[in-house]
Amino acid sequence: MPGSAAPILVWFRQDLRLDDNPAFAAAAATGRPIIPVYILDDRMPGQWRLGGASRWWLHHSLSALGETLAKHALALVLRAGEAAAVLPALAEETGAGGVYWNRCYEPYAVRRDAALKSALLAAGVEARSFNAALLAEPWEASTVSGGPFRVYTPFQKALRARLGNDPPKPSHAPASAVAPERWPASDRLADWKLLPDKPDWAGGLRATWQPGSSAASSRLAEFLDGPLPDYAADRDRCDLAATSALSAHLHWGEIGPRRIWQAAHERMAQDGATERGADKFLSELVWREFAHHLLFHYPDLPEANWRARFDGFPWRSDPAGLAAWQRGLTGYPMVDAGMRQLWETGWMHNRARMIAASFLAKHLLIHWRQGEAWFWDTLVDADLANNAAGWQWVAGSGADAAPYFRIFNPVIQGRKHDPEGAYARRFVPELAKLPTRWIHAPWEAPKAVLAESGVALGRTYPHPIVDHAMARERALAAYKSMPQD
Repeated sequence: MPGSAAPILVWFRQDLRLDDNPAFAAAAATGRPIIPVYILDDRMPGQWRLGGASRWWLHHSLSALGETLAKHALALVLRAGEAAAVLPALAEETGAGGVYWNRCYEPYAVRRDAALKSALLAAGVEARSFNAALLAEPWEASTVSGGPFRVYTPFQKALRARLGNDPPKPSHAPASAVAPERWPASDRLADWKLLPDKPDWAGGLRATWQPGSSAASSRLAEFLDGPLPDYAADRDRCDLAATSALSAHLHWGEIGPRRIWQAAHERMAQDGATERGADKFLSELVWREFAHHLLFHYPDLPEANWRARFDGFPWRSDPAGLAAWQRGLTGYPMVDAGMRQLWETGWMHNRARMIAASFLAKHLLIHWRQGEAWFWDTLVDADLANNAAGWQWVAGSGADAAPYFRIFNPVIQGRKHDPEGAYARRFVPELAKLPTRWIHAPWEAPKAVLAESGVALGRTYPHPIVDHAMARERALAAYKSMPQD
């Protein structure tokens, strides 16, 4: 058995912080040396290898974590390969007596971690896992009959009742930690080549984001001090900076949901005027929990229709339509603004995500999995649970999904959620001079107005690639052709 002074490996994954990090705190509490480690496994199963935007974020987040650890006289050991092989080998190399980590809930991670824990224990190495990512474990909430929830509203009620007025409190980072006498070899972060080379498409990401736990805390503070009171009313306005934009920080674990939950509740206690906005904000945090609940109980959610009847849906093959959607050239400014925001910044406003996703699945009848894959590659907050649950919700095939016959009109959506056209003008600059009356339907503008605005439909900006009324009827007909429940 390892001696009492044997070091502990703390395996970082989607918990790239020291604040409210139960695995790190538990290791520090032992008084034994800590060896932080991050393992890059580029052999993810299926198509869920890290996308380009995620790799960019990960590089900078690991760099920030390394700087934070250095303040505790610790180093971040980087290794590439399969965790099932790397961790036992590293434990033997360092004489580690334990491996601590915070749980991940993706299906392949659950299987891998269970096998790894068994292997470590069999080798005489302590293996402990903790919850840093969720307010409650996915298996802790169940219906009256004992099964998983399939509808969001009862899930939210059950989770809030479980949390009550005294949810789990976030812990602060340990004041000190013990370093090992000798550090194992580490890969160089630059050698992992997570950043784009040529062409360097990450300029917009650099201008928009600062990964790391310090930046996450600052962003939360800015949200609490700014948009929170009006969040319920303004959160769907794409032209306003009215959301928290914390999704990537949450996905990478640079900030935890317990910290956010506590901060919002404290702000509500201080200022009753924020209650409506804060309550709506917290409900969105619960939606994130619901997505992870679904993925845990339905592990094929990213690949298979949650509602089996959609297995018979007549999806279309439309490479030209998919390419136009990806490039933000559909001819519908609200859709195109969202898709170009995604390409430029690695992020898209949630309302724009719904509009763009609905357009792909319902106007073009392109399978939601193709949209899911594009988002996975281009989003800095690409999260398997949220991405899969969101796409299936929009497509109508998921849990508690939007009815398939609810087909967003992108013109009406634009006029409602970008009333002055600021969002469209920012991300579709070729339309910037169009008067507000025509900004979301440029094909309706008189020829003289188009000319004065420098817009030549079909040359400087495309005609709509599909007519909304025709697409709506086609989508409804496709829906009716499916087998009934």
